[in-house]
Amino acid sequence: MTETRHSIVISTKIYSPRNSDSSTFYRGFVFSENEPTALEQFEGGPCAVIAPVQAFLLKNILFNRESSNWRQLSEEEQKTALCSTLSEILESACASLSTGFCMVTWAKGHSPHSSKLTSTEPESQVQTQDKPESSKPVQEQQPTYLAAEDLSFERFHSVLHKRTVLSASDLREEVLSLYHSWRGCCGVLLFLYSVILTKGIENIRNEIQDPTEPLIDPVHGHGSQSLVNLLVTGHAVSNVWDGDRECSGMKLHGIHKQASVGFLTLMESLRYCKEMSLVGPESPSEQARRVFQSFDPEDNGFIPESLLEDVMKALDLVSEPEYVSLVKTKLDPENLGVILLGPFLLEFFPDQDSGIPDSFPIYHYNGLKQSNHKERVEYVEGTALILGFEDPMVRTDDTPVKRCLQTKWPYIELLWSTDRSPSLN
Repeated sequence: MTETRHSIVISTKIYSPRNSDSSTFYRGFVFSENEPTALEQFEGGPCAVIAPVQAFLLKNILFNRESSNWRQLSEEEQKTALCSTLSEILESACASLSTGFCMVTWAKGHSPHSSKLTSTEPESQVQTQDKPESSKPVQEQQPTYLAAEDLSFERFHSVLHKRTVLSASDLREEVLSLYHSWRGCCGVLLFLYSVILTKGIENIRNEIQDPTEPLIDPVHGHGSQSLVNLLVTGHAVSNVWDGDRECSGMKLHGIHKQASVGFLTLMESLRYCKEMSLVGPESPSEQARRVFQSFDPEDNGFIPESLLEDVMKALDLVSEPEYVSLVKTKLDPENLGVILLGPFLLEFFPDQDSGIPDSFPIYHYNGLKQSNHKERVEYVEGTALILGFEDPMVRTDDTPVKRCLQTKWPYIELLWSTDRSPSLN
């Protein structure tokens, strides 16, 4: 298969509003009728779970299939792709193979369409089985979505069943055997519970900055950054910076290893957070741009000439006073008292190639029907142009999508194939 560079932008607000139709929380992982590789989200929905799953799903489809048409999947291929993705996330979350992987599903005979669910029998605690049976896994009946409306919080938890498997190969077989459970009633919740128990509640508490912080806000239904990090990286840390940081004697946990899918956040463009080296190795010019901008906190594109020496020292450039004075004269010939970013990079890094192509296809995904044109969940195709700081700007949109991508590619411009830019909402 010919290798083609793609960029898929998966937008999510990482929360599930409580004021949406409550039945949406009983949905499973459902593929769009109009886009076979896209998961559909209903109303507010559990986007903090669906978005990471969608990201890994597309990664697996793009790089683990022989077919070059990544937007087309048969039903059997959908099954394989989804189950491989869920298995990968569970493997990433597993704290130790000795504790195994936990599968949370319906107890036998208690799936939502079963009459036992609405009977008056006493409610029991979650049924568990700590070791895998030697026989075949319990065969799951495909739940009926409408019957789930009668599920109460207590009733839901009374009919759950936990299985533990101890190897990655058994995990993949188990996940595949539960395909209809993931697709059916409460499938997203069943998977989330499986991730949490596989990771271990105590391990999650140890990684979250504030042990009282919920993974999902009980008032508004917001998915926390810890939840997103758990699904994307396998670690439920509360922050997105590189490694751990000390602050007033307190250790603040961050990300220690680059994930196999990227994570960009609009919060970075609003300067609420900063991600750096974990997005990939920096070229010298990219490092220079980052250091220069650290002396330009307002993103003006220039610094006072008095700071030039500090920038040059930070980049291990020659910083003798006589040389710095010559550079000032060259970069500020009109003696305006400022040093522009563009001329600075051209002076010290004129021939740097970051390895990023000048342009590449980009696809935007939003699983919410109402956020898509004609309420059809489909990718919006576009072209990303990576310009140099000296290039004239192509005046395209200034939408949240673009501002989010600019945290990775500062001089990106987007040309969409549709009349309107796709929505992050």
